[in-house]
Amino acid sequence: MNAISPDDHAEPAADALADAQAELEEDIVFGRLHPRQRLTEDELMERFGLKRHAVRQILAELEALGAVEKKRNIGAVVRAFSAREVMELYALRQVLEVHAASQIPLPVPQARLAALVAVQREHDAAVADGDARRVFRSNQRFHRELFGLLDNTVLGQAIEEYARRTHPIRFGSLASPGYRERARQEHWAMIHALRDGDRDALMALCRDHLLPSRDAYLASERARLGA
Repeated sequence: MNAISPDDHAEPAADALADAQAELEEDIVFGRLHPRQRLTEDELMERFGLKRHAVRQILAELEALGAVEKKRNIGAVVRAFSAREVMELYALRQVLEVHAASQIPLPVPQARLAALVAVQREHDAAVADGDARRVFRSNQRFHRELFGLLDNTVLGQAIEEYARRTHPIRFGSLASPGYRERARQEHWAMIHALRDGDRDALMALCRDHLLPSRDAYLASERARLGA
């Protein structure tokens, strides 16, 4: 009879894996885990009650999303972005999102505009409650609904992919109540531009909406490096 390795086990429930991955991602997004901080498998196994192969799967998923990177002789660490990488990522996001805003059919059907308003009211409530986790998730839903108005699946997937790649960059702005309120107001301005058929305003809002997250991360890195 073959010996059973400590890491041999039944597969964990998909929900347990998804919940652990979401929690670890949020720790990175909200700055509870810092750029370059090491993520040890043993600590994660103990924290989430998962076996080693499940923790490795989570780390691989977060690496694919750009939140974690593997370092030789170190292991997994929270990804840190150079100033150049931040600028390039946000420049690409601007191209994608402003282009999407230029292509959304106007006027927007009332039912689809109402769906966007409903999501934004969830975001309003999260901002009012000071609940960063709900702010983050409702903000994701708002932008998914917004760019879903384009009915271009490929462009929508590209926008969502590069938004996810910048999640670890966003902790500086998510921690700021002032930024959360600014983002909330800009969401409503986007809704009004859609309602009024004001494409120029919508494109400008989509361009400028990205800048505070970028700038907060760069400022944090400059402070950390003593620049």
